[in-house]
Amino acid sequence: MSCRRYGSKPTVALWLLIAIADLAMLVAAIGPVTMLLILVGLTVLAGAVVAARMFSLRPVARPAGPRPVARPLVRPLARPVAARSVGVREAVARRRA
Repeated sequence: MSCRRYGSKPTVALWLLIAIADLAMLVAAIGPVTMLLILVGLTVLAGAVVAARMFSLRPVARPAGPRPVARPLVRPLARPVAARSVGVREAVARRRA
């Protein structure tokens, strides 16, 4: 049996030729000027969609004036160095002695 399997490349190419022929018959039926106007309209519509997407991605203009200054992140120390008492130092020194 020598049958082609479904979805093979010659079958896709054949359907592509049929689609092109259908498009040619459509252009002949409605007229080339009408088809040209439809293509121009679709091109303008596609351009409007691209322009709308580009404008929506633009950064928002900030008001004029001084910009807020970001403060540096300062982490509090776990235990301040000056908070050690003299008694703790003396206790450690006694243990070592």
